Amino acid sequence: INAEYGGRCPMEPALLIKGGCVVNADSRFDADILCENGVITKIGKALSDLPPNVKVLEAHGKTVVPGGIDPHTHMQIPFMGTISTDDFFTGTRAGIVGGTTMIIDFVIPSPGQSLIKSYDLWREWAKRSFCDYTFHVSITWWSDQVKEEMGILARERGVNSFKHFMAYKGAIMLNVEALINSFSRAKELGCLCTVHAENGEIVAFLQNKMLKNGMTGPEGHVLSRPVQAEAEATNCAARIAEVIQTPLYVVHCSCEQAMKVISESRLRGQRIYGEVLVGHLLIDDSVYYNKDWNIAAQYVMSPPYRTKNDQDALWRGLQSGVLQTTATDHCCFSLEQKKLGLNDFTKIPNGANGIEDRMNLMWHFGVASGKLSPSEFVAVTSTNSAKLFNIYPRKGTIAVGSDADLVIIDPNVKRTISKDTQWQNHEYNVFEGLTVYGVPVYTIVGGKVAWEASVKDGVADWKNGKFSGIEGSGRYVNRMPFGPIFDTINLVGNLSLI
Repeated sequence: INAEYGGRCPMEPALLIKGGCVVNADSRFDADILCENGVITKIGKALSDLPPNVKVLEAHGKTVVPGGIDPHTHMQIPFMGTISTDDFFTGTRAGIVGGTTMIIDFVIPSPGQSLIKSYDLWREWAKRSFCDYTFHVSITWWSDQVKEEMGILARERGVNSFKHFMAYKGAIMLNVEALINSFSRAKELGCLCTVHAENGEIVAFLQNKMLKNGMTGPEGHVLSRPVQAEAEATNCAARIAEVIQTPLYVVHCSCEQAMKVISESRLRGQRIYGEVLVGHLLIDDSVYYNKDWNIAAQYVMSPPYRTKNDQDALWRGLQSGVLQTTATDHCCFSLEQKKLGLNDFTKIPNGANGIEDRMNLMWHFGVASGKLSPSEFVAVTSTNSAKLFNIYPRKGTIAVGSDADLVIIDPNVKRTISKDTQWQNHEYNVFEGLTVYGVPVYTIVGGKVAWEASVKDGVADWKNGKFSGIEGSGRYVNRMPFGPIFDTINLVGNLSLI
């Protein structure tokens, strides 16, 4: 691992994390961790020969994990006639408070717009980030220009994943021909195809049907986006990827039917991967039938929250390895913005919060409940994303030479999630009122303590914790194409030519 990955501030004093239980995706052991110039330089018991003026952070009785990687966020996104309320300043700040030290956001050009110009615009917006970041780039139209610019992004701009929307008809939805062209080009470039899998034709048909029948409220949102639409689109994308022989990453898999497509494809040896949102693991579709429109509209996102049976299936998907990553799709809109769809649910801006609470929720409902081991928690919150998007072992593990992005979790400390104490720029919280154990009491970014929770008698006073991140210290992370997931793909391709 190259030490040049670190070095945010060469003059920053070294940091020693002492006596914690270090958990990686493949190991668990007690050790001290020394961080210098943004990277981990030593790991071991009772470390000696330390640099002068080293700062010591006691972690006895606590768990030290790699900083969370959220592979799916939308900061400052122009969408459905408005702009999300969290920008890269407030959004990454909230992420660090919650134990996330890197995000993979999305560049989303309008159809006909240059991918390069859109990428440059998002890079400019992201300059205020407190943590490291990188981008998926969405393919929202197809032409020779798009094909050429995909190559520039992959070769010169550190992009190794492209997003494809199969929903949002009349806006950014791609047809099958464009999907085939883009998947083929991505394979040539060694880049991972990702998809938002919902059949946009089915959704548009049902939306029109609901509105004609006088259904205008948030319940129309969930009824017009059934699991069959998601499963059909997942299958369509999987079969295209199978024919082209390229890896596929399905974002926000929300239901058992879609997950079964991923599972069956994997059983046939296909390189297909699934992401699940923490919200889809914990919130069910009853929220859309709340008689208070203001409450029901808070939960409008796509795909919508599903049944409790789907939640159980998604947990099993994580446990079995059918689903590999957890994300948030963090995309916040104010109640006033949601009211753009007051009389027409199709105009309610889609999106909900999650980046501040994902790590804590996954620990409480995953590890503390016995659904996930601590190592499995690390795998689904950081390591697997780092491997899939080719930033491992720089990110996603605690190892000598890796970036010193770490989280210290106290399993015995609790907090209650509330809009009144959150750090994200949002006036409500879809996880409001949940009391959770396993609080991130320290978040270390680049070897520097950026968050320290205020804890008294085992309870975190969330709003009064100390945030000391540095605006603009987040770095853009280049991701090389042809990561390890392409190793067997290329071999299969060679064999097919014989």
